[in-house]
Amino acid sequence: MKNIFCRGILCLVIVVYGYTSAQNKPLKKGNTVPESFYTKRFEAVNTSQNSISFSKDRNKLILIDFWATWCSSCLANFPKMEALQQQFADRISIVAVTDQNRTVLEKFFSSANGKRYVGMSSVTGDQFLHQLFPHKGVPYIVWIKDGKVLNTTDAEQVTEKTISEVLGGQQSSLQTVVQIDKTRPLMLSESYDAEKNTQLSAYSFLSKGRIRSLDYGTWFHRDKGKTYGRQFTNLSLMEIYSALGDELFELRGEHFSTKRIINRIRKPEEIDFKTTVPEAETDSKLYSIDFIVPKTQADSLYDRMLRFINDNTAFSASLERRLTRCLVLKRISDTDKMGSKGGAFRDNFFGQPSELNNAPLEYLISALNANSDLTPLPVIDETGYRGKVDLWFSRINDFAGFQKELVGYGLVLEESERPLLMFIIKDKQP
Repeated sequence: MKNIFCRGILCLVIVVYGYTSAQNKPLKKGNTVPESFYTKRFEAVNTSQNSISFSKDRNKLILIDFWATWCSSCLANFPKMEALQQQFADRISIVAVTDQNRTVLEKFFSSANGKRYVGMSSVTGDQFLHQLFPHKGVPYIVWIKDGKVLNTTDAEQVTEKTISEVLGGQQSSLQTVVQIDKTRPLMLSESYDAEKNTQLSAYSFLSKGRIRSLDYGTWFHRDKGKTYGRQFTNLSLMEIYSALGDELFELRGEHFSTKRIINRIRKPEEIDFKTTVPEAETDSKLYSIDFIVPKTQADSLYDRMLRFINDNTAFSASLERRLTRCLVLKRISDTDKMGSKGGAFRDNFFGQPSELNNAPLEYLISALNANSDLTPLPVIDETGYRGKVDLWFSRINDFAGFQKELVGYGLVLEESERPLLMFIIKDKQP
């Protein structure tokens, strides 16, 4: 009898577990949400109660806004979400959801930055909704209407127009976003993974125009410390060129900075603009690239990637040594006036005041090349100094004042010409 009872309990557990798993399986556009979506109570902050549910929202358009406290884009969307909720009142329900715990959220909403969003309630410590709607980045919006997943989009598409279209039963202009796994080659079919007796040796992909299923950034394909592939997503071509320049200069034993770029393109705005805030007029100019070489040829990755971009865009980029106006850092004293006295390493060149402590002199060169306010010219080092330095400057945006303080360390910046390695970008068609 005891064994029968135990087997009965075991069967019950298996059935319940199986039912629960089925309830929580990932949903796609067109799928019906489980009943538990409406009946479950979710722990929440910034609400009159400590939990919320969707039980009273069955007849509303529900927008689930997945977010995180570290996501600046998510925070930038909050005022818009609050305004839309007020505008459409009881016809919609916009709910922010995060898997971060209550302690993290309460700390955030009590901070100076977080206090700006205290009107935004949020589900906290969530697992249930994350299982139903898995995603790889935030913000990520799930649209639910009439008990079904209507769509999944980015936050930009949440507007008065798109909400009105959905509520009015009109043809929706929403573009479905199914986030792409950036750890695998871009757009490579998952069917390839089922092939057992093959190995991907090389791969190349280039697309112009924003891919909404991808975020903005870069990714490395690596194996045992070797980089054999590089991926860029939704970036301007200038940002991609700059990243390649950094790698290509290092391979040649030189230091790259944007001051080493010569942009000869007739319309430089075609490749050089800010992409931190997506705008309709620049979306069509963004590039996504994935390039993989055989692992045994990893050292040739960046040279071959640049050739690939040249072959498949309207532009041509190359590395050339040219006689270039620059500033040369020289010593004007045989006495060492900058040698470090030791202590903790500090690199605070862009602080007020500017300071380098127990740091290589190349940190000064790198900082000067990163600072176009002080000088637009490339800066090179001809001091031959190899020791660590202690340097302190009161003003780094006043060239004359900066030069005076350099003299105190036995240094001077002299304008001259040198044959420098430069990154040249041109139109293919004259």
